[in-house]
Amino acid sequence: MKKIARRIAATTVASGIIAAGAVGLAGAASASTLNPVSAASQASSATSYSFQTLNNNRDATFNQLLGINDFGVIAGYFGSGAARHPNQGYLLAPNHTQYINENFPGSVQTQVTGLNNRGVTVGFWSGMNNANLVNDNHGFVDVNGHFRTADFPAGDAAAPPVDQLLGVNDSDVAVGFWTDANGNNHGYEYNIETRRFSTVTESGVTSLTAAAINDRGDVAGFYANGGTTDSFIKFGNRTFISLAFPGASATTALGVSNRDEVVGFYTDAANNMHGFTWTPQHGFATVDDPHGVGTTTINGVNDLGQLVGFYTDAAGNTDGFLATPQR
Repeated sequence: MKKIARRIAATTVASGIIAAGAVGLAGAASASTLNPVSAASQASSATSYSFQTLNNNRDATFNQLLGINDFGVIAGYFGSGAARHPNQGYLLAPNHTQYINENFPGSVQTQVTGLNNRGVTVGFWSGMNNANLVNDNHGFVDVNGHFRTADFPAGDAAAPPVDQLLGVNDSDVAVGFWTDANGNNHGYEYNIETRRFSTVTESGVTSLTAAAINDRGDVAGFYANGGTTDSFIKFGNRTFISLAFPGASATTALGVSNRDEVVGFYTDAANNMHGFTWTPQHGFATVDDPHGVGTTTINGVNDLGQLVGFYTDAAGNTDGFLATPQR
C-alpha cells in the first residue's frame, strides 16, 4: 500500500488519504537477497475471529482504524481526504462508544496512525486539502497532549513533502518513511525522547516503508521488489525476512505485535484485497471481514491478537472494524 501519481492511495500504507507528493515503490530489488523465506510460503486459517464494525458518527461514509494498543484503545480517522472532506483524527476508547478528537494543532487534515501503551500517539498531518489530492504530509508525535512535528531531515525530498509516522512502541521509538524527489520511500526510526533519527534499510532495496515496530525493536513494512510489492520483518534492525503471500501480486505489511505477528493485506490475481496475518510459527492466514470480502485491509494488531482495519461495504462506504480472536 504508490507511484509518482502525486497522491497516496488507500491501498498503499492503507492510511494515506492525505494526498501528497511522490510516494513511489519504484526500483528493482535483488532477487538473490530478497526471496521470501520458506516460513512465509504456506497459508493457513487456524484462528477464528468475531468482527465488529466501528464508525465515528461524524462521518458514517468513511472511517479507517489504524492501530490498537493492549488496553483496547484504537487510533483512526474519518473523512476521505477529498476536497471539503478532510481527514480528521481520533482515538476510540475501549468501550467503543467514546470518540476523542485528535488533530495536529492548526492542521487542515490529520491521521492518527499508531499508539502505544504509554499514551503516546503518532501520525501525520497536512496543511492542505486540495481537490487533486496533492497535499503535503508531515509526521507528528503527541506526548501527553504536547504535539510536535517529526520530519526526517531529508536533503532531496519530494515536492510537496511526504513524511509519515506510522507506528510506535512502548520505548517511545516510532517508525515511518519519507519520500525523495524520485518517488522512492525511505524507512526510518525516530526516538521520541532523544529526537534522533536512524534509517531502516536493506541491501538491494530502492524503496522501503517502515510501518510498525514492536517493543523488541522488530520492524515490519513493505518494499519494492522488481516492480511488485513484498513485505518484510526485520528483527532488531538486523535480520531481514521477506514475506510474500502465496500467489499474491502484492503483499503489504502494516502492523506487528510483540509476538511478531505481522498483519496487513495482499492483492490477489483479480485485484481484490484481503487481510492477512503471519507468524513465524504458522505462516500466513487470510482474514477478511465478512462484510468486506475482497476489500479488507488490516492495519494494526495488539498482543492479545486483536486486529483493526477497514473494508468497503456494499454501499461503497469505507468502514472501520475490530476483529477479536476466539480462543
